[in-house]
Amino acid sequence: MEPNVRFWVTERRSFIQRFLQWTELLDPTNLVLSVEKIEKSRQLLLTNEDASVHDLEDQQIQEAWKRSLSTVHPDNSTLIPVVFRPAAFLPFTAPLVFLSLVSVKSLKSMILPQFSFYTYNTAFNIINGNASYNRHPYESLLLGAGVSASTTFFGLCSHLLQIKLQLKNIFIRKTLPVIILAQVSGVNVVASRSFESTRGIEVMDKEGNVVGYSRRAGTKAVKDTATSRVMLFGTSALIPEVFSYFFKRTQLFLRYPWSLWTLKLSCTVLVMGLMVPLSFSIFPQTGRIQCSKLEKEIQSATEETELFYNRGV
Repeated sequence: MEPNVRFWVTERRSFIQRFLQWTELLDPTNLVLSVEKIEKSRQLLLTNEDASVHDLEDQQIQEAWKRSLSTVHPDNSTLIPVVFRPAAFLPFTAPLVFLSLVSVKSLKSMILPQFSFYTYNTAFNIINGNASYNRHPYESLLLGAGVSASTTFFGLCSHLLQIKLQLKNIFIRKTLPVIILAQVSGVNVVASRSFESTRGIEVMDKEGNVVGYSRRAGTKAVKDTATSRVMLFGTSALIPEVFSYFFKRTQLFLRYPWSLWTLKLSCTVLVMGLMVPLSFSIFPQTGRIQCSKLEKEIQSATEETELFYNRGV
């Protein structure tokens, strides 16, 4: 069994344990690991089948798990490109979330942050999604291009509406961009990983034996991930706006108006620093689903009552 899958299947962890695990996997040093170190760690885990259960207290085993889980895709055992590893998600998206919510009048200044944000998210979702179904590289490329363009357009709607309608209500002006950012981020996940729902993803027993391909499991994997993204970006965009609203009524803002942008950027980074591991931890990395909820052909192919699938990040 693929070591990463074995870890998430055998280690039945609570939400708090998953959160603490993700704080380690999101360590920026995981972005600079050499291929040689990763291969050595993988070899250690491959030669020690019981590592995830009996040797978790061993420092060498812990480091091997950290390197493997943070750099290797569980479906195809390939290295995840550095800029799309989970540890790169916060450094890339936090500044883009801040820039996407800045009020500007230039169309170019509107489009560039939105396009960069949704393009990165689209690529991240495709690369870190479930990869157990058959797909051609050009299909992913065309899908990604379409999703990036369409979600960028919908992401711009809040700015365009504010300009056209000249909204006066401060509550609407502040919450509309947050709501649209959160919802479009969820749609981005659903659209970029749509093949999982239409073609089905691998479901396996607790030994890692593939039982079949399930569209229902694929739908659940995408739905859970989309829900976590809506919560991540909705919260990360809302809290800085709330802080900014009250900060504008202080003497400090009146003396140093430029400090507002420093506050918003710092607040966005801090909130996302907490929300990224939290959102990744809401649902287990390897999902569980009752066999009775799957397609009839899968039910007839196994006697297991519970099957597993890779939810993706």
